[in-house]
Amino acid sequence: MKRNTVQCTLVLNAVNELKNHPTADEVYNLIAKEHPSVSRATVYRNLNKLAEEGQLARRVIPGGADRFDYRTDDHYHVRCLKCDRVSDVDMKHLGDLEKQINDAHGFEINGHDVVFTGICPDCKN
Repeated sequence: MKRNTVQCTLVLNAVNELKNHPTADEVYNLIAKEHPSVSRATVYRNLNKLAEEGQLARRVIPGGADRFDYRTDDHYHVRCLKCDRVSDVDMKHLGDLEKQINDAHGFEINGHDVVFTGICPDCKN
């Protein structure tokens, strides 16, 4: 049985509250406002634990900090090149894409993550 600490619950609740694919620092900053005794290391450790357990999804953002997603289903993202905001893309996940890849280097393909880039509406204005 996995132990769910108070700090772990705080971290999970913070990611769910933010709903914006926050970085670990953004999660820490939100928690620290009301719980200044919770350390940055505790937040990072619990984010990693929750991602390993599948309660959150770690989204690796090329050229940027990893993000944490309250949505654990397969879906795609877009990152603003100006403000670095990450948002979900309304697009069907191409789950069979791995089957279409014939890799000449012998890789066994077992997943993919796509991050589109562009300029968000706020930065365009």
